[in-house]
Formats: sequence, structure tokens, C-alpha cells
Amino acid sequence: MPKKTNVINFEKTFIELEDLVKKMEGGDLSLEESLKYFERGMLLTKNCQQALNKAEQKVRILLEKNNKNNLESFDSDNSD
Repeated sequence: MPKKTNVINFEKTFIELEDLVKKMEGGDLSLEESLKYFERGMLLTKNCQQALNKAEQKVRILLEKNNKNNLESFDSDNSD
């Protein structure tokens, strides 16, 4: 199966986002650099969210095909 060139690599994107955050938290950037990093971070965040939405959609489709329509919401605040 050929690999799509426009597919977002979630892991690489997330790692880049983490690196940007660390650099910004370091406080050694100029205002101009901080704004550049922030803008890039917003784009990376959007790309990660889109990748997660696509993955969720695929899971829903697979579950529906297997007649398992009862999806439970994942609640990260609920740690039983």
C-alpha cells in the first residue's frame, strides 16, 4: 500500500511540539522568536488534533462494522 505524503506523523509532530514548549519555557527566546514558536506550536497542535480525529473516526467505523456501536467516552479525569 503506497504511503500518502500528506499524512501527518503524529509522533513526530507531537515531539516537535514538546520541543517548542520546552524552548519557550526556558525563557531565553526573544519576543520575535517566541511569537514564531507560538505560531508553529499552534499549527502543530491543529495537526495533532486532526490526526487524533481521523484515528477516532477510523475506530468508530471499525466498531460499527463489527456491530459494537456502544462506544464509551474516554474521561481522562476519571482515574479508577
